[in-house]
Amino acid sequence: MAVVLVVAAGAPWEPSVVALLEQSPATVLLKRCVDVDELLAAAAAGQADVALVAVDAPGLDAPAVDQLRHHGLRAVAVVPAGVGEDAARARASRVGIARVVPDDDLGSLPDALDAADTPPGPAAVPGAAGTVPAGGAARPACLPDDRPRAGRVVVVWGPAGAPGRTTVAAAVAAELARRRLTTLLVDADPYGGSVAQQLGILDEVSGLLQAARFHAGGELAARVATAVRSLGPHLGVVTGLPRPDRWTEVRTGLLEELADVGRRAGQVVVDAGFSLEEDPAVAMTGRAGRNQLTLEALESADEVVAVGTADPVGLTRLARGLVDLRELGGAAPVRVVVNRMRPSLGWTEREIGGMVAGITRPVGLHFLPDDRTTVDKALVAGRTLLETAPDAPLPRAVVPLVDAILAG
Repeated sequence: MAVVLVVAAGAPWEPSVVALLEQSPATVLLKRCVDVDELLAAAAAGQADVALVAVDAPGLDAPAVDQLRHHGLRAVAVVPAGVGEDAARARASRVGIARVVPDDDLGSLPDALDAADTPPGPAAVPGAAGTVPAGGAARPACLPDDRPRAGRVVVVWGPAGAPGRTTVAAAVAAELARRRLTTLLVDADPYGGSVAQQLGILDEVSGLLQAARFHAGGELAARVATAVRSLGPHLGVVTGLPRPDRWTEVRTGLLEELADVGRRAGQVVVDAGFSLEEDPAVAMTGRAGRNQLTLEALESADEVVAVGTADPVGLTRLARGLVDLRELGGAAPVRVVVNRMRPSLGWTEREIGGMVAGITRPVGLHFLPDDRTTVDKALVAGRTLLETAPDAPLPRAVVPLVDAILAG
């Protein structure tokens, strides 16, 4: 006997299906859900076996289907028969639903609900090489599945208080690109990205939201290049959220897949948010919490660059943040960067190093000078530090940092 949850999203077949389920001795209709969010909440209770869904229900995507499977539910989709059937079946396959029933063959529904669910295999990734030309018009990226992983994912993180995460992430990405390494800079700050503004990218469409839509449809690997804006032959940028409130449009698993796809092509630098707090509602609803972008980035990292400022407030926040990172239990090694170091503070690099060593054992400790003039010029011009003043103190200090990252 199959215990069924239904979300029809107003489809005309709902009354017929409800009557069929109530009459069939092999099925029990547990609940008619208003939307996918209610479906996921009901699935978390662990009382159902099958989710019967309209294939075009808003919010029905690959992460939602994964969450259903996580709670032990098989997913069956009802698709419109006729002209749109092939497209509807393709959409069901992209989001991970293998078993579908046309709405003109509802009599076969009890058998479909009782059958085993076999999720489809992953979508193929294009193997033809390509680039992202200037101006953001994208051609297919070179991201073949059969190539060895060419690069690493470096996540630039730092505590609250604007310690310079974005400045460091953009500088590291620019230096990697200067060395002719294919590099993807991802703005994953869920509180409102600033990479686009800092680098002068005038783009009405958020690259991260584009990637989120492709991820939801199971098409990210194939269409990732569309979400990338080019800043030269070796540097691409996935711009961040245009407004902080739009974090709700990003689903669980996006950063993990984006990091993996980008890693196959080259180096990935992620500008992450500051908060490491977990949202307990994530496990129940399957929807991403606000800090899920940051947490997923850290889980996907091959190395974490923790940035703090050299002043007393910044060092206190850095110390607490390093403790939080350690308690998070990530496997990636942590490299500490103390930003805006200046003689007027009255303490030495050795003294700061002693403080850091008392909290954690980083794979490296680096100091970046307080070079406000160069940073201001770069911000006003909308250029990277390397483009603005390659011989200035801050860009020069980034070089040994990148040397150490690559050596790791």
